[in-house]
Amino acid sequence: MAKRMAYKGQIIKQLFFTAHLSCSDLSSQINKSLPFINGLLSELIEDGVVVETGYAPSSGGRRPLMYSLKTGILYVLAVAMDQFVTRIALMDMHNRHITDLVKFDLNLAEEKDALAKLTEKIQEVIQNTKIQKDHITGIGIGMPGFVNARTGINYTFLKNGNKGITTYISEHTGLPVFIDNDSSLVALAEFRFGAASKRKNAMVVNLGWGIGLGMVLDEKLFRGNNGFAGEFSHIPLFTNGKLCSCGKHGCLETESSLLIVTERARQGVAEGKLSLLKELVTNESAEKDCAAVFDAAGKGDRFAVSLISDAGYVVGRGLAILIHIINPEVIILSGRGAAAGKIWLPPIQQALNEHCIPKLADSTELEISELAYEAEIVGAAALVMENYEKVFLKKNLKTDLITA
Repeated sequence: MAKRMAYKGQIIKQLFFTAHLSCSDLSSQINKSLPFINGLLSELIEDGVVVETGYAPSSGGRRPLMYSLKTGILYVLAVAMDQFVTRIALMDMHNRHITDLVKFDLNLAEEKDALAKLTEKIQEVIQNTKIQKDHITGIGIGMPGFVNARTGINYTFLKNGNKGITTYISEHTGLPVFIDNDSSLVALAEFRFGAASKRKNAMVVNLGWGIGLGMVLDEKLFRGNNGFAGEFSHIPLFTNGKLCSCGKHGCLETESSLLIVTERARQGVAEGKLSLLKELVTNESAEKDCAAVFDAAGKGDRFAVSLISDAGYVVGRGLAILIHIINPEVIILSGRGAAAGKIWLPPIQQALNEHCIPKLADSTELEISELAYEAEIVGAAALVMENYEKVFLKKNLKTDLITA
């Protein structure tokens, strides 16, 4: 029974990530016989979880019948956090928002009760959705910091002693909870649904208040020995004497993060720079002023464009180092900063031209993510579904025991 349940969970997981699959597709991916998979699909259809979606387009032979997850049955609560702002969304099995995005300020470094406040907000969102809790598969959370996804502990923020964040939130909500570093989840989103989905080796840069990095190597998300890979922000690239958030000096983020871009925008306005930002910068929050820089740059404001270009060149210098080490097929610019679009590309390319061996630089593509700021939300939902087999198995075995 347990093995059969696990295979059902695998089918649901595969359909989440691929949307439409045939029995033959599922048989190949799960490595089980066609009759076995067909039987499981029949049971899942009877359970009201899977539906037939018609025949695939003709490729010359008999068209296979396709299957998909039924809408309105399963949901995931996705939580995307940065140092200052947290977003929560209830997502369906097709990565669509079921409710309006809930967004609120939460300063992870300064708020003493940040974990309790986060948990309270999650409970509030669940209650307001009016959806039965047993239809919510789980909670996926992306957050900055040194995150151990296995133990559920963040060694930088939301410290809870030896008790994991996942355990704390799960005890209060009654739902399975999974966490990972925000940049890892941005990369997971790009790998599963975005610009890295058909790439063998890709680097995904999370342009945010820091400069994060997720890596897809040999078509697998690479997290490193203990999950801490990708601390791109903290490459010691400068001798500028500037203190970084990590406690060291001269890190990449001290010259290139969106916080630096925002600070320079405010400074320029204060010094009387001729710019649209004079009317847009509010000094109220980094988020609002960063958005103002992007807005002004999109309208061709020279000062705003120069702020992004200066940061982009520095990011490009860091990427040149990584290209020499990893030789990726593509570099994808994602996260909050991707909203600035193609403005990033010329300065990064210039840095690669200057600091990279041409043979390596020429074989590496540079792309702007279409998921952009939505990537972490999508990645948080995907994190739950990456772990879906054990969630499904645990839930259904518990139900069977109760029934028995």
